[in-house]
Amino acid sequence: MRVAEAVGPLELADYQKAVRLVLRHPLVTTVWPDAGALPLVRRWAEQLRADLPEALGYRLVTTADTARLLRVQDELDATQPALTRGERPFDRRRYAYLVLTLAALSRSGAQVALSELADAVAADATRVDGLGMDTERKPDRDAFVDAVAWLEARGALRTADGSAAAWVNDPDRAEALYDIDREVTGALYRPRRVLQHLGSVADLLDQDTPAGFAQGRETQRRTAARRARRLVLEQPAVYYGDVDEALRGQLRSPALAEDLERLTGLALERRAEGVALIDTSGRLSDVRFPAGGTVAQAALLLAARIAEQAAKPRTERLPAATAVERRAATASRIDSALPERGLFAEPAEPASAPVPETEDTEGDEASGPADEAAYPFVTDAWLRGAMKRLVATYGQGMSGELRDDPDRLTARAITLLASLRLVAPVDGGVLALPLLGRYRGVTAQVKTRPKATAAAPAAEPILFDTAPAAATRSEDLTP
Repeated sequence: MRVAEAVGPLELADYQKAVRLVLRHPLVTTVWPDAGALPLVRRWAEQLRADLPEALGYRLVTTADTARLLRVQDELDATQPALTRGERPFDRRRYAYLVLTLAALSRSGAQVALSELADAVAADATRVDGLGMDTERKPDRDAFVDAVAWLEARGALRTADGSAAAWVNDPDRAEALYDIDREVTGALYRPRRVLQHLGSVADLLDQDTPAGFAQGRETQRRTAARRARRLVLEQPAVYYGDVDEALRGQLRSPALAEDLERLTGLALERRAEGVALIDTSGRLSDVRFPAGGTVAQAALLLAARIAEQAAKPRTERLPAATAVERRAATASRIDSALPERGLFAEPAEPASAPVPETEDTEGDEASGPADEAAYPFVTDAWLRGAMKRLVATYGQGMSGELRDDPDRLTARAITLLASLRLVAPVDGGVLALPLLGRYRGVTAQVKTRPKATAAAPAAEPILFDTAPAAATRSEDLTP
């Protein structure tokens, strides 16, 4: 089956816009992410329902007021958190309040008062060990209203009267009243499995192959092809050393580039170490890089310095953890906090039939066992020193808070680079991954602020501009 088979050349760009929209925003409503999103998705709903399951194993469910993309998760991804009203990632308390708020809304009528909703969530929170919620405490009210605001932004709640911000500051005198949208609340919570059956967070991952079912050669090939496409779409870069032999073959297959480029309108870039879908316009990516702001700009400059250091011939090289090892470590951390009460075993699955012997799948000819790759190692001490030198040179264009705390700026910059698969944090430092070579040779210049006059007051502080180097055109991505 050809991707976008029924889409004509003149309409292809519009269809690709709809694809990027549902991939970036798995829930689309009349107000989220904007008023024009749902009409666009509904226009292409039939073609999306044909292409997304076949190409990615995803399923699109539409109602009158919602479109919900049900994904298959291959990795535990912490790079797309829910955000507070102040654009900060949710903490565990806010996530818990969000889930409890959804549960309370399911028991409410057509409308609910904010104080009533808070009391219901507080009553449920007291039954969760280590959680609790006291509406007399402003930090708890702030966390709860962050969860409510997240739901309101997506159309699950609509303010009928009052103000949540006023209630946070003075709950005895202020109030807010919300209309509840049942379609949106129902679309938000769509778990792929019954949560009481989960013994580990890893049980939420890839369910392409139901337990108890054997796969033939063609089914195995299609399953591997879907997973390869998903990885390229969901990850900033996919390195061959991170995946098994079947996936390496699919990543090298010409069909992968053809399908993804026709589906998304983005270009696939290949190098010796792996592949990356290049989104220079930010039409699909949830994180722009390079980008504005002190952390992103400092991360870009630090990436260039790391690339230069990594290119030195005597730089020590170390192996990086594989995707399987990273997944296991993340799952272990999450599982350590999972409650044991309320879990029960699933019904026994039928015994699996033996899987037939298979030949090499299409595109696997060049995919032998991958040698353990080693990457340039840069120490924490070197990183801190490099950042202090960057602050000394470019500090004028940085925010004062981070300029005065270069160690904190270093930590935040490394976190950003790691989320983009440009570096891999290890004990004592980081490993420079191949994609980092794209930013070798970055230069920067601090903008000069205009002087204040009587007619024109001084402008707000302006961050510095950077000019990233063009993408490397060498045979590989190694710095």
